Amino acid sequence: MEEAGYRHDRKTFAESLRRQGLRAKATEKFKATTNSRHNLPVAPNLLQQDFSATGRNQKYVGDITYLWTEEGWLYLPVVIELYSSLVVGWAMSERMTAQLVCDELQMALWRRHMPTGVIVHSDRDSQ
Repeated sequence: MEEAGYRHDRKTFAESLRRQGLRAKATEKFKATTNSRHNLPVAPNLLQQDFSATGRNQKYVGDITYLWTEEGWLYLPVVIELYSSLVVGWAMSERMTAQLVCDELQMALWRRHMPTGVIVHSDRDSQ
């Protein structure tokens, strides 16, 4: 691939990495973390795809992701307040547990001084 007189290919990148004392690392194999096929009760979808908010602490959304670190996988659930788009709660753990999600939601509520009437929306998986 040519761009502005530079040649970009696998060999060029490998040589550049070597000169900098770096090396490429293959990505980890995909690791499924959720089970969407479950018989657990599912809360009603109060948000109904309306991600707008006219004030603080009306609507929170959350999800869980996972990160590869030198110490292994870490799970990171976050809560975002839709009005400000700020992350208001988070937690990290080596295990994806109900307690982990409770911890991130508790952080969000404490940081926002225990608001009432907040709609909390997340995906509908088994987490």
